[in-house]
This record gives sequence, structure tokens and C-alpha cells, in this order.
Amino acid sequence: MVTDKAPSLFNRVARMPPAYIVFLVLVVALWMTRPQLMNPNILGTFIRQVAPLGILVLAQLLVMNARSIDLSVGGVILLVNYMISSGGMDDMSLPMIAACALGVGLAVGLFNGLMVGKRRVSAVVVTLAVSVVLSGIVEYLANGKPPGNVPQTLRDLYEARPFNVPAPIVFWTILSIGVAALLKRLVFGRWISSIGENPVAAHYAGVPVQRTVILAHTIAGLMAAVAGLVQTASIAVGSVRFGPELVMNSIAATILGGVIFGKGSGGVLGPFVGVLCFSLLFVLMTALGVQEHGKLVAQGAIILLAAIVYGVRTSKS
Repeated sequence: MVTDKAPSLFNRVARMPPAYIVFLVLVVALWMTRPQLMNPNILGTFIRQVAPLGILVLAQLLVMNARSIDLSVGGVILLVNYMISSGGMDDMSLPMIAACALGVGLAVGLFNGLMVGKRRVSAVVVTLAVSVVLSGIVEYLANGKPPGNVPQTLRDLYEARPFNVPAPIVFWTILSIGVAALLKRLVFGRWISSIGENPVAAHYAGVPVQRTVILAHTIAGLMAAVAGLVQTASIAVGSVRFGPELVMNSIAATILGGVIFGKGSGGVLGPFVGVLCFSLLFVLMTALGVQEHGKLVAQGAIILLAAIVYGVRTSKS
């Protein structure tokens, strides 16, 4: 009996998203080296900082489940930040600021979706080109100089603590639950799953492949705009540099969480934990006094680990 159950248990663990194992290792490492940092308030502060990344991951898992990818999310964040911090929205209400930002994300996402879903252009090429164009527009408008501060109303919302939990964490959690419901409970989620399994078979089964891919990219653009709002509120100033660096982290956390171009078992929870892994990694590296280059090495090692795990699984399947 034991020998029959052991392989079964091993197979279950082997099929788990790497994020769960990495998260457990990081928690143990932090508890052993800096137990005083296990304070919920301290951890909440660090987790709040990765909320924009968590929202971007929701965008990536939607398109990656449909065998696509979105590299334009960094450009969307950069443009949203410039719009808010350039001074043109200082007299606008918070709903109007959010509407303008979401409009940008909607337009970019719809364009990406039409190019990828209808014109069948490579998602990597299209979304990377869009990101470069948006970054160039911001550089031109800013003339190489960072814009000013963001409206105080946006900063106040970021600092709010409903139920004594930082507002970005609450917002990120609600969006995660919404995306999980979208994928599990609605027909749209089943369409995405079918495309991820086999887009040709999904087409012949009556799934509107083009429309689903277009909608997935459009939602991803909206999510990127939301992430831009949260990221802009978090730093409270304009910048012509941040945004693009979040793209690779969002893809890495999604893969670490078990979602990789239509395959995987991470759902929404896996990538959610993947983002928490990056948060704990930053906490641990900062506590140990590791410099920025060391953080990049550790970050890359985790991504490489996830890639190796999925490579092994694919070769065995």
C-alpha cells in the first residue's frame, strides 16, 4: 500500500505550480533569518508594493491561457502615469481620471486583439511594437524629463485601509476573484480553456476563436491601465522609466504560478502565489542586505527553475 501511495503523492507534488514550493521555501528562509519581519503589518507593506504586478499577472494569464501574450502592458502603464502626472488631470475628479486611463487601456487592448485575433499577426511582434511606440510617445511628450506629482485624491485612495487592509491588496484580491469567476463560471472562460488546449479543435467545435482572443486582449489592456493607476498612486510622482520592467516580472510570475501558453494547472491562485513569491523574495533580499544585482540574479534563478520544471513536464507528457 505504501509503495502505491508514494508515487501518487510524488506525482501530485510534481504537478503543483512551482510557485507553491518557492513560496514555502521563502517563508521558511525568512522565518529562520529574520523572524521579526514575519509581522503582518510589515509583510502587508511589501505585498502592497507588488499589487500592480499582481494586476498585470491577471492580464497575462488571460492572454496566455488563450495561447497569446501581451508585451505592451509596460507601455500602457508608462502612458497612464504620464497622463496623470503631467498636470493635465489635476482638476479632474477621481472617476474621470480612472475613465481616461481605462480608455487608453481599452484602446490598446482592442488594437492588440484585432491584430492578433483577426489579422493573425504574431502577438510578440505586435504587442512589443505597441510598447515601443507608447514608450516613444511618452519620451517625446516628456522631452526626457519626468513629469510632476499625481493628484492627491489618487494618493489618498492608495493609502486607504478598508477593514485595516491596504486598499491595493483589497483591490487586487477582488480582481483576482473576479477573473477566477470569469474563467471558471462563464462561457468565455470555457472558450479560453478550449483555445488553450487546441485552437484548431476549438474552432471546429464552434468556439468563436477570433472574438475570444480579441476580448482577452481587450480585458488585458484594461487590466494594464488599472495596474498603471495603482503603480502611479504608489510612487506619487511621474516617471519616464518605470513600467516596462514589470512586463518580464508579470510573465515570470504567471509561468511560476502554473500558466504557460494554454497549458498548466495554476488557475488564478497559482499566479497569485507567484506574485507573493516575488514580494517575499524582495523582503528577504532587502533584509539580508543584497544589492540590486543580487536581487536580479535570484529573480532570474527562480524564473529559470520554473522553466526547467515545465520543460521536464512537457518532455514526459
